[in-house]
Amino acid sequence: MTDLHWLTIAEVHEGLKAKKFSSKDLVDSSYARIKATDGKLHNFLTLTEDHAYARAALADKKIAAGEEILPLEGVPAGMKDLFNTRGIRSTCSSKMLENFVPPYESTATQRLLDNGYVLLGKNNLDQFACGASTETSAFGPSLNPWNPEYVPGGSSGGSTSAVAAGQVYFALGTDTGGSIRQPASLSGCVGLKVTYGRVSRFGVTAMASSWDTVGPFARTAQDAAIIMNAIAGPDKFDSTTPQVEVPDYTANLAKGVKGLRIGVPKEYFAEGVEQEVRDAVMAAVKEYEKMGAIISEISLPMTKYGVAVYYVTMPGELSTNLSRYDGIRFGHKPDGEVADLIDYYKRSRGEGFGSEIKRRIMVGTFVLSAGYADAYYKQAQRARTLIIQDFDRAFKEVDVMMAPTSPTPAFKVGEKAANPLAMYLADALTIPPSAAGIPGISIPCGFSSKGLPIGLQIMGPMWSESLILQTAAAFEQVTDWGKMRPKI
Repeated sequence: MTDLHWLTIAEVHEGLKAKKFSSKDLVDSSYARIKATDGKLHNFLTLTEDHAYARAALADKKIAAGEEILPLEGVPAGMKDLFNTRGIRSTCSSKMLENFVPPYESTATQRLLDNGYVLLGKNNLDQFACGASTETSAFGPSLNPWNPEYVPGGSSGGSTSAVAAGQVYFALGTDTGGSIRQPASLSGCVGLKVTYGRVSRFGVTAMASSWDTVGPFARTAQDAAIIMNAIAGPDKFDSTTPQVEVPDYTANLAKGVKGLRIGVPKEYFAEGVEQEVRDAVMAAVKEYEKMGAIISEISLPMTKYGVAVYYVTMPGELSTNLSRYDGIRFGHKPDGEVADLIDYYKRSRGEGFGSEIKRRIMVGTFVLSAGYADAYYKQAQRARTLIIQDFDRAFKEVDVMMAPTSPTPAFKVGEKAANPLAMYLADALTIPPSAAGIPGISIPCGFSSKGLPIGLQIMGPMWSESLILQTAAAFEQVTDWGKMRPKI
């Protein structure tokens, strides 16, 4: 019973059905693990023990009565702290929302509740999801379970670190320019970025509305597929979720990859990608070749413009979305006397927002301002269209693409904190697929000489989550990288 916290969702489900343990046992094990490790990792901002034990009791009651339970029923999980959870503090890791308790539930978390999951607590993140290391959190950084001197990635660093450290069985995060895939790579777990619109964003604090997606962190592709079965699909509260059929994401996991056409984009192995990362990813590609996949080199020439496109369009959308935080209806209220309304706004936002948020708001407001919108924002959107066309052409020749998720393994805490540009480049390989709105998954494929995880990124055309999960599962069946566990 001591290693319950390393089970997969699939193993938990079978164990609960067989009455080998109860949901309460799982919650006990998870909280014991959190208590033993979170002092070093700082993955949780809020723990929801009363809520968790009440949810576990519901699952255990169904099992005791001999009722059928759903695949996520009684399974403890974490949640990135920008999902609205009714009656539970939701901070976005910002002083601006430090005491915000939402009156309603996000669609994604409501669907998990409908499927019986158990929320253990809310996970740390980069403030308002702006960052690649979780260091911009107003409440201190989360750390990497493989070595706490290193970052776990970002912005969903607390969620991915919690999964990788065995604190939770899964978690939800958001991916705007790489905030699921990059931390999954740096922390050594599975992270799935979905097609834009595949999972509802209703009740999720908006960062950049034409980029934001919701997706799972898990230990295996099978677990990610189980979560997707619960959360994917149209939502009347989110007009960007189209009426596209939701398949059973677990149905094709054992099909293998024989005959699959895999493209390896040469631009993803260019200068700036560390040799250890290139070697690990190419070794993974060779494993796919052994399994019968057809490998070819392809070119995505617009890749080099991805970071520039992102850091013009995203701040523009962010500055618009964050303008609602004025400290009046909700948000940080300044202490003491204020001179007038303008002074109130300055104080509220000056005290409530961190430096990275202020930097992005200023850039975003500039690129949308009169006289500059045509030169910057609209031009970036045109370049984004060319990136989309790049991927469209490539997917006529190949079924999926493979590349590194991150140019480097995890970097040390503080190493890039004073250099925003270096931090922005951490997402250089995840931004282009985000620009195109296509799905991608990061799975463990090796370790650096310092013992830090390296991730393989698998990308597919829009709505191909089932195919990339099938592709990821095939690699897991012939390698042990995903079974490695940190010693923390």
